[in-house]
Amino acid sequence: MTRHWMIGVAAIALSAASASADTLREALVMAYQSNPTLTAQRETLKGTDAAVAIARAAGRPQVSASVGVNRDLTRSGIILLSNGSTKNINVSGGLDVSYPLFDGGAIRNGINAAKTRVDAGRATLRAVEGDVFTDAVGAYMDVIRDRAIVELNQNNVKVLQTNLRATSDQYKIGELTRTDVAQSQARLEGGQAQLASAEGQLKTSEESYRRVIGKAPGELAPPPPLPPLPASADEAVRIALVSNPDLVSVTAQAKAAGYDVSSARASRLPQLSAVGSGNYVNTLGDNSYSSGGVTINPPNSGTSTSVGVQARIPLYQGGLPAARIRQAQAAEGNLIETRIGTERAVVAAARSAFASYQAAQLAISANEEAVKANELALQGARAERTVGTRTVLDVLNAEQELLNSQVNLVTAKRNAYVAGFQLLNAMGQAEAKVLGLDGGPLYDPLGNYRRVAGNLNDWSSDPRHQPVATSTVTDAERPQP
Repeated sequence: MTRHWMIGVAAIALSAASASADTLREALVMAYQSNPTLTAQRETLKGTDAAVAIARAAGRPQVSASVGVNRDLTRSGIILLSNGSTKNINVSGGLDVSYPLFDGGAIRNGINAAKTRVDAGRATLRAVEGDVFTDAVGAYMDVIRDRAIVELNQNNVKVLQTNLRATSDQYKIGELTRTDVAQSQARLEGGQAQLASAEGQLKTSEESYRRVIGKAPGELAPPPPLPPLPASADEAVRIALVSNPDLVSVTAQAKAAGYDVSSARASRLPQLSAVGSGNYVNTLGDNSYSSGGVTINPPNSGTSTSVGVQARIPLYQGGLPAARIRQAQAAEGNLIETRIGTERAVVAAARSAFASYQAAQLAISANEEAVKANELALQGARAERTVGTRTVLDVLNAEQELLNSQVNLVTAKRNAYVAGFQLLNAMGQAEAKVLGLDGGPLYDPLGNYRRVAGNLNDWSSDPRHQPVATSTVTDAERPQP
């Protein structure tokens, strides 16, 4: 299947579009770079990347320091100050180090779960990218369709206005009746109503384009041809079951939930840590005291250090481990069931898009023939009207049928293209790297992962996020201060 399908445009499309027309490629590039749904999902993935560093931190040494200043208020026993004062001030400092040696596999499973969720997050980003591109293609094609429909209706109104003038002139000389004039007038009013409706739909489509792409549509070039699509629905489903990013994501999430169950089971096992500590104490002021008439001057400061191994053996935790295990198992079960639901949705989406594409292709062929037939019928009705074998109403009906077939043809072409792209999306092939967009470097999710997943620095952070997505609010729309 062709990967760089948007590189060339058919000669007929090139001849129909002006040099300054926006292309579908340009629209997709703009959506890729600045659509807020897509840029927000990239930030979500960055948060998922950081979860790997969080999981790894649990398996690294933990170092903490303590500093204290204490003043004695009372003291009794064998150590009494010579002057009876109990107001010595002590300065102390300590350093504690611990390193986990064994935790039942909780840390290892936590890291594996975090990494697997990163895989799921990347697949979700692919899914969002494909959905945004599908929306962009739909918005692009809707504008092309609705502009064509408006133009057809404008031409129809002009024809109906000409018909009304001709009918009125013939009525004045007695060739037609008042009924013929009324029929022409009614059809003109109906045509104007259809035009107003088409113009309203065009405005809606242009606003949808503005929302998805990030700017109002200019002149739009015809889209390039789609790549070769599967020959059967079964083939489309087979490709989708392997490559659909939604299915890949939920499969990875279910796998990560399995690691969560193993991590929860570890809470019932002993934990072993290597520990070390050092302490320093300094008594400020006079620390001497008398004993048996002898003045004793003990040292004002002292240090102590220790190393050892510390084990925590859980004996009874009030049922907490079992509850957490069941909770993790339920979450895993939810995702296993969700995966089946997602699989069903993927199969349905692939088959539905394939069927819609096939139906739209048949509709294109049928409507092309209908347009040809209605053009001939209209020519015949007009000719027969001049010799009196057809009525004004027959001509009006022939004009309306031609308009309907032309609108149906434009709609079928739009539906075929959108359905074809929806099929690509269902098969996991509606992504920037597959479409071969030439709009600068593609977003690399691995770059942020490499930067943060192994981070050891407690003080590192990123600058405050600045919006990447572009606003579509114009100066005229912006509220005035």
